[in-house]
Amino acid sequence: MAEPGLARPGGKAGVRVSHRNDPRDRVVIRIDCPGTWLEPGGTYRAEKLFAVQVEVWGGTLLVATLETYSDAWLTRDTRGREQPEVYALNAPRLAAALDGISALLGGPPEPGEENRYAAPSTTGFRDVRAEGPAYDDAWGTFETLDRTRLLDSRLPRSEDDYEQIADGPVRYVAVRRDDRTLGFVWAAVDDSAAGYVPRTAAGDEAFDAGAAWVTVLREARRSGLTPLAALRDAVRRPAPPEAGVIAQGGPAEAPSLDALEELSGRY
Repeated sequence: MAEPGLARPGGKAGVRVSHRNDPRDRVVIRIDCPGTWLEPGGTYRAEKLFAVQVEVWGGTLLVATLETYSDAWLTRDTRGREQPEVYALNAPRLAAALDGISALLGGPPEPGEENRYAAPSTTGFRDVRAEGPAYDDAWGTFETLDRTRLLDSRLPRSEDDYEQIADGPVRYVAVRRDDRTLGFVWAAVDDSAAGYVPRTAAGDEAFDAGAAWVTVLREARRSGLTPLAALRDAVRRPAPPEAGVIAQGGPAEAPSLDALEELSGRY
């Protein structure tokens, strides 16, 4: 019996063909798939829109897993805000993809489990607007911490980080590689904090580059520079190869760190 499954953002479900098998013989293939999502104002690319994993056990059991890393298929985004136009543009695309998987594997979709953001269904994700979000602030409760964890995992522990929380406006510069933005180096306008915000849609490269820029900021703090001076120094200094390059044009300003995280998390 084949059961093509649907993932929720960051989660898993699977395609399973169940037979007796030898658990000692297991082959796994996993592919991260870039793609685009649509909004009324344009088309946006993510370097990891989906992930597909295929496991073969003993040559007789097939487990295929589809994971999605976008909220474009949802009636509410990951900050709990309704987005009916985005949903209308993208949900039919996901439903068509599931139909194609079902036809290929010969069985109906088996939705994955609900999570803090979404409720999978056989055609995509249920409309949960009437139910309300599971958390009032899922982004602040989970997503920001997840991004911090991924960045910290690439760095040694240090006592040389600047304060990471800013209460007012922040100045920032974009970090780019080729034609893609990987993230943003920022400093608080009141000179109280500085850091790096990864652009989620850039995938792992955003976090790899971030580790290099956090290292640059740590060196600046050890040398006695204030956060704003560290940002100016980052703009002037040659970047290490893994860090990407600072975009031309000088620092921009965001009304808050939250606004910059909104920019980096969605686009």
